[in-house]
Amino acid sequence: MANKEILLVVDVFSNEKDIEKEIVFQAIESALEAATIKRHANQIKARVSINRKTGDYVTYRVWEVVDANSQIDGDVEFPETQVLLEVARFDNPDVQIGDLVEEEIESVDFGRIAAQTAKQVIIHKVREAERKKIVDAYQSRVGELITGIVKRIEKGSVYLDLGGHVEAYIAKEDMIPREAIRIGDRIRGYLKDVRSEPRGPQLFVSRTAPELLIALFRLEVPEVGEGLIEVMGAARDPGSRAKIAVKGNDPRLDPVGACVGMRGSRVQSVSNELAGERVDIILWNPSDAQFVINAMSPAEIQSIVVDEDKHSMDLAVSSDNLSQAIGRGGQNVRLATQLTGWELNVIDASKAEQNSEAEADKIKQMFIDQLDIDEDIALILVEEGFNTVEEIAYVPVSEMLEIEGFDEELVNALRSRAKDALLISAIAAEEKIETAEPAQDLLEMEGMDRDLAYDMASQGIITMDDLAEQSVDDLLNFPGINEDRAAKLIMKAREPWFAEEQASR
Repeated sequence: MANKEILLVVDVFSNEKDIEKEIVFQAIESALEAATIKRHANQIKARVSINRKTGDYVTYRVWEVVDANSQIDGDVEFPETQVLLEVARFDNPDVQIGDLVEEEIESVDFGRIAAQTAKQVIIHKVREAERKKIVDAYQSRVGELITGIVKRIEKGSVYLDLGGHVEAYIAKEDMIPREAIRIGDRIRGYLKDVRSEPRGPQLFVSRTAPELLIALFRLEVPEVGEGLIEVMGAARDPGSRAKIAVKGNDPRLDPVGACVGMRGSRVQSVSNELAGERVDIILWNPSDAQFVINAMSPAEIQSIVVDEDKHSMDLAVSSDNLSQAIGRGGQNVRLATQLTGWELNVIDASKAEQNSEAEADKIKQMFIDQLDIDEDIALILVEEGFNTVEEIAYVPVSEMLEIEGFDEELVNALRSRAKDALLISAIAAEEKIETAEPAQDLLEMEGMDRDLAYDMASQGIITMDDLAEQSVDDLLNFPGINEDRAAKLIMKAREPWFAEEQASR
């Protein structure tokens, strides 16, 4: 059946929606198949094939080939859509189970098919194609700065028109708080995600991401785009304040000054784009301590104590400078923490000094007691940075010989006494564990026996609370314990915890 109208519809949809003709052909085939199925009383399967050049189309009824096991009372379970293998082989001896066999049937007239069905199928296919095209076009642009015009605002969320019938979505939580946005405004955002969704938004944009700040500086500062200045990180309190760390790759260039611009023009442009957000430009430094000092700007840091294990730093500042270092609502120290990746604790310098002196006195007294040395030698050890007996026992001899007034005889004596002190301490700790007795609650706990309770106590599990903190694997080393019993004992020990939690609700 020839039909030039089909070719006309394909051309119109393809040109108007800017999608491939093949997608429209497939949509029309689906519509014709739906109309064919609807015309038959039984729910048959149908396939329509359109000639892409002439518009001719042919309709086939389709059956699936099934084996004899699918028979019910000598026939297939779904005779409208299935055919037995032996029956199908009358016409085609090569057919196999699972194949489809087809028979040409009368086609419905394209001009008289259910117009609404055809229209809906075509529109649905076109919409799918359009959405896929948007995803394909923007997938590679995730992480970029995009600009759009505010199309509509719904409950604090914003829809941007990016042009070409493309929309982007900014969720309420991704909008700068209290920012005045009106329909028709042109704004920029950071494309953080592109998702292929059947309905709703697909392009997700953020106005609060630190990456937006970096992208804006890349746009406003040519040296950043050229690689002469490298942005090492950013932290934001959206709409209020931000910090950005920069590093100069050219020794002749001042990276902070270049980012500030003439009379602050460059940083002001960025601030205006972010609803007046104040931006501190921080000079990056390979030394973590110096970088933290820079990041805490404009506060002045008097001293730093670094804890590598906890990845934290204690920052001592003067009493007059304390509020500035912390910032309103802890903003300054919070942004510096985000920027540097270190947990920062701001303390009063005078209190820090008192704490330091108290800690030094405590360590000095420990050395006097455990090493049987006089106060002067203990004080020298503290001033040289020794904090534990272990350090004295195992630090290289050459390192200790560098201390003024220390000779080889003194160093060897100190190391020997330190090792003896450690040995005595270890023996005492072991004896304490071995002689430990289980608490009454552990002894009387349901499922516990006396021998097991004493075994546990010898390993430091003395109370029900101690047992409750163990894992199943921890208990498998005890005699007579399997996974099931271990789990039951732990849960029994935890029952008081659950009771307390329930009572607090």
